[in-house]
This record gives sequence, C-alpha cells and structure tokens, in this order.
Amino acid sequence: MKRSTFTKIIIYVLISLLGLIMLYPLIWMIFAALKPSPEVLSSPDLLPSQFRFDNFAAGWKLVRPYTFGKFFMNTFFVVISCVVCSLVISLFVGYAFARVNFRFKSFWFSVLFLTIMLPATTTLVSRYVVFSKIGWLNTYLPFIIPAALGVGNGGGFFIYLVAQFIKGIPKELDEAAKIDGCSTFSIIVRIIFPLCKPSLFSVAIFAFMWNWDDFQNQLIYLTKVDLYTVALAMRTTIDATGADNWGAVMAMALCSVLPAIVMFFCLQKYFVDGVSTSGLKG
Repeated sequence: MKRSTFTKIIIYVLISLLGLIMLYPLIWMIFAALKPSPEVLSSPDLLPSQFRFDNFAAGWKLVRPYTFGKFFMNTFFVVISCVVCSLVISLFVGYAFARVNFRFKSFWFSVLFLTIMLPATTTLVSRYVVFSKIGWLNTYLPFIIPAALGVGNGGGFFIYLVAQFIKGIPKELDEAAKIDGCSTFSIIVRIIFPLCKPSLFSVAIFAFMWNWDDFQNQLIYLTKVDLYTVALAMRTTIDATGADNWGAVMAMALCSVLPAIVMFFCLQKYFVDGVSTSGLKG
C-alpha cells in the first residue's frame, strides 16, 4: 500500500470519527424520542428498551388546546416571509453596492460592515421600545419588516454576500443588456438574478435557519399562545409537562429540527458554491 493511500485512509477515518462525534447529540435525540419517558434521562443506554412511536402522537398535543400543527404553520409563515424579504433586499441592495456608483458609497458600505459586527443584543431594548410604541407586539411585524429593510437576522451579511458575488459577474453583460434596451430592473431580474442563484441559495439557507432558531426575539415579542412558534411551544412543553413526559418532548424536539436539516441537505450543493465563490470575488 502506498504511503499516500495509507495517509488518506487515516484522514478519512479521523474525519468520520469527528463527524460521528458532531452528530451524536442528534443521534441521541432520535433514540430518546422513541424511548419510554422514564428512560430518557435515567438510562445510559442509547437504544430504548422498547420503541414508543406513540411519543409523537402524545407530543403533538402537549400544548392544549392547540396542536403542534398550528405552531409549525406559524413558524413557516414567519420564516418564509423573512426568507423572501431577505432574498429581495439582498439582491437589489447588493446590486447597488456592486454596480452603482453613488455618493458616499464607501461610507454606507462601512455602515453595512458595522451592522454585521454589531451584536444584536445591543439594540434589543431600543427595538422593543420602538415596536411597543407603534403597536407591533404580539404580531409578526417585528420579524418581517426588519428583514424587508435588511436589518433583520443576518441582513447586513446577506447583502455583503450577494454584493461580493455580483462583483464577479462581468460588467459586459450589463452593458450588452443596456444596449438592447433593458432597464436596471430588467437587468437585475433577467441577468443578475439567474447568475446569482448560488449566493441566493446560501442566503435562503442562512435566513431560514437563523429565523427558525430565533428563540430570543420570539420570546420577547410574542406572548399570545395562538401566535407561538415551534421554539416557544417547545419551551412551553418543558415548563408544563416536560418532567412527566420527556419522550413526547424529545419527539417534538426532533420534529422541530427536521425542517432545517432537510433544507440544508437539499440545498447543500448550492450553499457550498455560493459561500466559496462569494469569498473570492472582489
């Protein structure tokens, strides 16, 4: 066996072991969702003594009088709205930074970087006061409107990601389109948008996962149970019945992470292409 082949085998084995360690919490949660409730925290065994598939049915109805179906619908409405808004604002503002020359462009690009580096917790109180004054509490507007304005979860990063990708697209395409009579809007929609799909897929994945897991903002702005997202509903199950029915709680925890996992694996190819190529453009 050649030395290079042996080295590759060692590397692959180490990577596989590291991947298994990283995935172990998810594997444990899958089997915990199928255990009888007393075994979830007391038994050191990974496999359950008996498989309890009824944990999913019991967990679906943990938060009375609602089912988790309502909470999933609420979450999908918020997340999909934020993803669409993030995609639109990132594409148009990213194009402006990449292609349009306007006054104080460098200054506004620096401001964009500041929004990326500024921790969200520093504006938490001020945003709550503003949204409270204008009557947006117990609505989904505190999540959707900031995303539409590019100041929501990851807004500055999304704009920067798309702008860097657009800089790598030849300007000759824009000039040829202008000669053919295309407006700026037509250029963005017909030329830039199709070529930017890898970076936009990356934005969609990041926006979906970050908004899906945004427990802090949802906890602050939503207090009505009928508006709860999955994250808030999970907290309610732990507070109310978690000590008595851990199997059902873990079953719903597994269901709550599945959409993000499925989306990532379905769009993984585009995600890698978008992130890797965006960092090389400039």
